[in-house]
Amino acid sequence: MASGNYTGVTEFIFVGLKYHPKIQVIVFLLVLLFYLINMTGNLGMIILIRVDVRLHTPMYFFLSHLSFVDMSFSSIVAPKMLRDFFEEKKTISFLGCALQQWFFGFFVAIECFLLASMAYDRYVAICNPLLYSIAMSQKHCNQLVVIPYAAGFIDAMIHTPAAFRLPFCGPNVINHFFCDIFPLLSLICADTSINKLLVFVIAGIVGTFSGLIILVSYIYILTAILRIQSAEGRQKAFSTCSSHLTAVTLLYGTLFFVYVRPNSSFSMDTNKLVSMFYTSVIPMLNPLIYSLRNKEVKDAIHRTIAKFCIRM
Repeated sequence: MASGNYTGVTEFIFVGLKYHPKIQVIVFLLVLLFYLINMTGNLGMIILIRVDVRLHTPMYFFLSHLSFVDMSFSSIVAPKMLRDFFEEKKTISFLGCALQQWFFGFFVAIECFLLASMAYDRYVAICNPLLYSIAMSQKHCNQLVVIPYAAGFIDAMIHTPAAFRLPFCGPNVINHFFCDIFPLLSLICADTSINKLLVFVIAGIVGTFSGLIILVSYIYILTAILRIQSAEGRQKAFSTCSSHLTAVTLLYGTLFFVYVRPNSSFSMDTNKLVSMFYTSVIPMLNPLIYSLRNKEVKDAIHRTIAKFCIRM
């Protein structure tokens, strides 16, 4: 921390979500329900993909990593937020806040690029099916997973050290329910214009680069689907992409709303509501989207249950 005439901050206090006590209980129960569904659904998806050999394909290899990231992403925020519903003083240590912010940026960037890798997988499967086994070999799949993790590490290593090396003079009250970058920057008693520019630029790069991969992939996919003669063939091809498109729309829409909007339209109260959606709701929805709208996953669930019942 830089030297100067200020009081060093050793902990932060969250404002959290302030509602009427009765509404507070309802919100707590909803967040708890979302988190339990998230953990059960994503962990179940990982186990299902591991035990069912028919799901040992690149698409489900990426989906298992997406489930892991969703579990981790939500677990950074939800347990602390649930505990804070019943705390008069919602505190987090300086180091704890830095770690929460670091892992948050890490997993958000990973999820964006994982969705891009999944879009590329669908592009190869639909547009170049004869080359699929070569283009999506285990080696290439591993590379398409390592790249998102590397991108997440770079993203986290840019934002967190850049913010926490600056002086926090007090107050130490964060108008949020977790250590998000924008409310943290408002507590720094130094020029944060470079930090805000970094957030906008890095978020833009992550969103634009991964988004372009997804967009270009789906332009080719749509072109290929329209060339399919039968309506049944077109429907089958599109159904393999619909779950992914839904996940992309939900995540990118909320992240763009929070991090890429102009500062003039920025509202911390609105930000908290949207943040609760993408930290609690989206990680819960992804396994439901991929299971309820995917025949292969539903068949795998039925096979696994049948095997379990036979063993019983």
